[in-house]
Amino acid sequence: MNNMPAITGWTWLKEGTGLFRKQPAALTTLLFANILISMLVSAIPFIGPMLTVILIPSFSMAFMQACLMIDSGERVTPLVAMTGFRQPALVQLCKVGLIYLAVSLLLTVLARFAINPEFVQQFAPPIDPKNMPQVNPFDVLTMFALSMLNVSVLIALSFAAPLTFWQKMPPGKAVFYSFFAVLKSARVFIVLLASWFAILFTVLMVLMLVLGGGNVARVAIMWLLFLFMLLLQCALYAGYRHIFGKPAVAAAKPVDLSK
Repeated sequence: MNNMPAITGWTWLKEGTGLFRKQPAALTTLLFANILISMLVSAIPFIGPMLTVILIPSFSMAFMQACLMIDSGERVTPLVAMTGFRQPALVQLCKVGLIYLAVSLLLTVLARFAINPEFVQQFAPPIDPKNMPQVNPFDVLTMFALSMLNVSVLIALSFAAPLTFWQKMPPGKAVFYSFFAVLKSARVFIVLLASWFAILFTVLMVLMLVLGGGNVARVAIMWLLFLFMLLLQCALYAGYRHIFGKPAVAAAKPVDLSK
């Protein structure tokens, strides 16, 4: 894996957007399918939320495989949604998902100790307009730091699923390679996320100015957030292709990251 200039992050975002523009309907349908499946899984009593986290790698592989198909000039079909749910890939991806779950629980415990419970309770609905919450700058900074940590961890693990699926790496090795690939290209990912967020923030501001704060604006903002998450997933595929090479239809050979 060669060192890349920071501007490569912007290139990934443009390439991901280009992939989306080639087959927007197929990718949007895939997004809705994943949302529906995750909601159904989350509805399972007691274990639903944990199962949803464990299945994150399986969900993400559907988008990765769809991006690969578009990149190869193929038509994406609804069956792509089941990419990460077929054997033997499902078992290996669920092992990666268990690592996601362990990290998620660790971050939850960290948040419990780091965030003042009274700060969170102040923003619990209903909020009295006559008695607005007293914001402590330290609590806000802590919330922001934890949010950035959550995003960083998710990005650091984002290549674990495709490495397990395409490269046939064991889950632990895939997580290791994913983490250090992202760490080595940290400035590229910073530019990618900064560009992505800047565009999202700008579009949101324009949308709120045009539509106001009504129900229509809320629905539009919700779908806009979904759309930008999809664009980020496409950009991550572009990043995978730049770092590890374009996946082959047959089993790919392991990538030497020491170069």
